[in-house]
Amino acid sequence: MAEKQNRDLILSGNMVSAILSIAVPVVINSFLQTMYNLTDTYWLGKLGTEELAAINLVTPLQNIVVNFGTGITVAGSVLIAQYIGARQDEDAKSMANQIFACAMIFSVVCAAFCCLATPAIVSWLGADGVTWDYSRTYMQLVILDMPFLYMVNIYAAIHQAQGDTVRPMFLNLLGISLNMLLDPLMMVVLHWGVAGAALATITAKAVPAVIAFVLLHRKSGLVYLKLSALKFEKEKLKNILVIGLPTAVGGSTLQLGFLLMSKNVFKYGTQAMVAYGIGNKVNGLISLPSNGIGSAVSTIVGQNVGAKQLGRAEKGYKLSMKISVVFLFAGGMILSRMPISTAIVGIFSEDAEVVRMAADFLSVMAFWCFTNGMYNSTIGLFQGSGHTEVTMLVEVSRLWIFRFATLFVCETFLGMGVRSIWYSVVVSNGISAVILYVVYRTGYWKRSRIKKQKEQTRQKVKK
Repeated sequence: MAEKQNRDLILSGNMVSAILSIAVPVVINSFLQTMYNLTDTYWLGKLGTEELAAINLVTPLQNIVVNFGTGITVAGSVLIAQYIGARQDEDAKSMANQIFACAMIFSVVCAAFCCLATPAIVSWLGADGVTWDYSRTYMQLVILDMPFLYMVNIYAAIHQAQGDTVRPMFLNLLGISLNMLLDPLMMVVLHWGVAGAALATITAKAVPAVIAFVLLHRKSGLVYLKLSALKFEKEKLKNILVIGLPTAVGGSTLQLGFLLMSKNVFKYGTQAMVAYGIGNKVNGLISLPSNGIGSAVSTIVGQNVGAKQLGRAEKGYKLSMKISVVFLFAGGMILSRMPISTAIVGIFSEDAEVVRMAADFLSVMAFWCFTNGMYNSTIGLFQGSGHTEVTMLVEVSRLWIFRFATLFVCETFLGMGVRSIWYSVVVSNGISAVILYVVYRTGYWKRSRIKKQKEQTRQKVKK
């Protein structure tokens, strides 16, 4: 069975092979996820700057909601990985049922609420005129994809916990293929504009979601859904809360900060808003290998912590970080060259001023993107060991303290204008990476609260 082979590789096999077997499909999968937005960006860029600005304005709001609920699936993945590492397969199956129920309930409730509240939120963001109309239309439609998105995320979380990232990759490949076909059809051929972009995204996520639901009920792996046997377990729900709540709060708070950053960018004009959106999306592509390696670290650390192999968990982390930092340093040096960054951002906009600002933003971020290698790998270490409170505190501080403080200094004292935004991003990322590494050096990650709770539970049962 492939899942058992993955477990053996993670717990006792070649570490480089373990990292790459998880990271490479995750990188491809993340690339496909990014393509959802990039495809919309490309086609909306053909329609006009106002349409593109509208989506860039509301995307952080969508991410706030998505990231809050993602805490559930992240917690599930960590806990399932630790159960698998401890060879407690029945507990792993039960945990899969728990996260499915919690995530789906949350997604349906939030989608309904956000759909109703969209007009007020768009007004609060400062949009007016046609930008308000486009933003409201896009947000009210695209937020309805949340149950489908969560279904796919649950599938990915359950399989990643087992060391299988290939099947989620192929599922996402189906989704992006549909999105790439439907975007030009609905936006250009049918002339549905931003509404077409949203409907294309919903459809492209609905189909993989249905397939994921069916596949998760097949008894072909270590972990699968058996909803007929669903029974909420207090201890497991408590562990989901312990791990998931910091992730949810940290992720949503971080995205709220991004939303306020968007407001700061918007004051420099629509073109600056578009440039900021394009630069962030392209930078996301640059960082995909680092993100994939971070996910690999989380799974490797999770299973090895469950197996009480802390030395091997640390070995996986150190090796992963070295690979990530070296790769991003080399790639960042190339992409930071202005002619190259200009050529890349020129794909997404024909506005000369947008291209100029976006290329400047991208060149600055690419030069310093190697710090993302340290950051993402160490985030994976703390997530895999169950210490999501550390990731929450650092991620929140990264934006709300370091980024806004840098922005204030650059705007107020240095008079850097829109470039203040660019430098606030790279400075805050670098400081946070260093802080995470310092906390790692203290050995705090070795204190697994989850294992302690499980052991206490067993002791109570014995008594």
